[in-house]
Amino acid sequence: MLINLVPRFIDAFHASDSHRAYRLYIEENKSLLEAYWHNYVLDIDSPHAEEVIERTLSATRYDLEELLDNVDIEALVTETTERAEELLQADTPIDVVLMVGVGAANAGELVVNGRGIAFICLEHFTGRANPETYGLGLKPETIPLWLAHEIAHAVRYTSPESESEMAKAIRDEGGYYDYWESGSRVRLAELILNEGLAVLASRAVAPGFEPWDYLGYARRQYRRLRELEAFLRSATATELDRTGLGLRLKYLSGGMTPAQRLLQGKVIPERAGYYLGYRFAEPIVSERGIARALRSSAQECLDADRRAAEIQTA
Repeated sequence: MLINLVPRFIDAFHASDSHRAYRLYIEENKSLLEAYWHNYVLDIDSPHAEEVIERTLSATRYDLEELLDNVDIEALVTETTERAEELLQADTPIDVVLMVGVGAANAGELVVNGRGIAFICLEHFTGRANPETYGLGLKPETIPLWLAHEIAHAVRYTSPESESEMAKAIRDEGGYYDYWESGSRVRLAELILNEGLAVLASRAVAPGFEPWDYLGYARRQYRRLRELEAFLRSATATELDRTGLGLRLKYLSGGMTPAQRLLQGKVIPERAGYYLGYRFAEPIVSERGIARALRSSAQECLDADRRAAEIQTA
């Protein structure tokens, strides 16, 4: 189901008492927005939340309003959602949320009360960077790529056929996805393959982009990771069965310092785990197709990767 929160945000933004209107907007969509803030920003009842809200409401929004005037975002999102649900064989309800965020992730996934959610934050897709909103300046034509990635996560997390460790962790949390808790409890192998499978799902649903676009890389970073692939495979072999939030941040999060990205004496590029997961996941997608692969366990994916390597070296 498409949930468009953008008009309600715009109303709050232009209200005479915008702070009060924004707080009402949060209250009206409490379960969803609290989950977004907790997983991608900070807890909404923390002392620093007011600073974030103040910045959000004082930012210039000319680029966002121009985007809304010139692009039929709802049609673009609806078409992508229908294509993704068909190709990925979605077997549980998924909500797709259009919203204006607070400058955090440009897109993301949530599970709230057992229901998968894929969201897009439009301040990042205006086609021009905006330092006041922390907008990335991504082109609106790339929305299908990012949306398909997040829908793939929602399918993996909530499908009754999913063998994913993430799905189990979410069930253990009472049907809620918690980035920090899952990052602490789920093996690195699952975290990496979770992203790699979503990259391949995005490529299937929204074809036509460059390989590095699906990974969220610049071309130069993509080339560097291709050069490092053999090293990454070897160096991470002993870490794949480990758990710990630091591993998730090291391999899958932006903004980590060089010291935090040190691996056997080399500083690896930011979010290197996306490339590694994508390469690990390719063989099982070739074997089973994207819909079935998306529901496979991390171990099944790694086994398929080993079989492919044995064939290549035989």
